Amino acid sequence: MAGAHLEGQPLHEELVARGARLRERTTTAPEYRLFALAGGPPARAGLVRVSGEGHAIEVEVYRVPRSEVGELLAAVPPPLAIGRVSLIHGELVHGFVCEPMGIEGALDISTWGGWRAFLAQPAYRQNGCPSGS
Repeated sequence: MAGAHLEGQPLHEELVARGARLRERTTTAPEYRLFALAGGPPARAGLVRVSGEGHAIEVEVYRVPRSEVGELLAAVPPPLAIGRVSLIHGELVHGFVCEPMGIEGALDISTWGGWRAFLAQPAYRQNGCPSGS
């Protein structure tokens, strides 16, 4: 999880309600870009794997009971999807990713290294929206 499903964020309860348990806090391999997506509330992030100029992005990895995976998949709204995410230590895990068309009009927040760091920016805290959007 890289955005609104992180612990302490507005959609985290969706994971807890499905019996998900935190396995680890880590980062992706430096092959991703993170975007503050248009729309909301809640504000959401989109993680996109890129072929160049990527960043390591803060993520949380959860164990979700197999019996709950279908319900979780059904609840994922476009442009988000479940895909494979490469972690910094080389492991591939399932996680939220964003369709490329979903980043149209989105703000690239990759340089902050994660959703929480972006939300802590003064411009976001004052306006509740990405700076420049």
